Amino acid sequence: MTNSFKGLFAVHSAVLIFGLTALFSKFIALTALEITLLRSIFAVLIIFALFLWQGTLLRLSSLRDYSIVILLGVLLALHWVTYFHSMQISSIAVGVIALYTFPVITVFLEPLFHGESPHIKDILSALTVLFGIYLLVPEFSINNDTTQGILWGVLSALFFSLRNIIQGHYFKGYTARHSLFYQTLVTFIVLLPFSYTTIPDVTDIQWMQLLVLGIFFTALPHTLFAFSLLNLKAKTVSLIACVQVVYATIFAALLLNEWPQMTTVFGGLIVVSAAMYESYTTGRKT
Repeated sequence: MTNSFKGLFAVHSAVLIFGLTALFSKFIALTALEITLLRSIFAVLIIFALFLWQGTLLRLSSLRDYSIVILLGVLLALHWVTYFHSMQISSIAVGVIALYTFPVITVFLEPLFHGESPHIKDILSALTVLFGIYLLVPEFSINNDTTQGILWGVLSALFFSLRNIIQGHYFKGYTARHSLFYQTLVTFIVLLPFSYTTIPDVTDIQWMQLLVLGIFFTALPHTLFAFSLLNLKAKTVSLIACVQVVYATIFAALLLNEWPQMTTVFGGLIVVSAAMYESYTTGRKT
């Protein structure tokens, strides 16, 4: 089995699992903040156990790196909470489509780290995404659940973009496992003061759901995704990742009976097409 084939298998597996991960926002009868707090416990424990088993050092190189990873952890916590909240108040399809505005948001934000301006093609991509989002919005009212879901999803995409940019610029000297361990640990610490009173009330079934979410739908797919990046071009991985929208929408329809409206399908196609275009053109430069 070639490394490329292993990479393709890993990224397709990761994206498939990420598509199923979205369904936990509906399966677990807890708030997005509570789910994020409790899933992080199991993710931290399983990654820590992996470090112990392999005898790998957890220590970072400098205090600066610890400060950076704290910021990354806060951004990850905000991303997870807003992403799950988006799907809880609207639908899986709307939340995932809104999240995939992040490639276009990234191409706008990343040049700022280099003192540059966005290119014309990126502005056109952003306008295309705005049109796709426009098709998703049933009415321009903040009281509408779908509209709120889109806003929370786009906010989640913003946090995700910032986290990816900062990690790529200032924390790229570490393995994905180091990064995920510290970020999930910070997520737990940051969210604990807001939801610790919920822990005694969590049922046995919910603990089991959270265990599955934390290990098999958090630590595992992130590890597979990181492995794929070692064996494939970032462009290829990013393009395949866009299929998550399709997986999540299909799973939500089959398992939750959340069938998307035609406007959601058309808007989603436009947003995902723009995301794939940005992923492809960015990959050609690297």
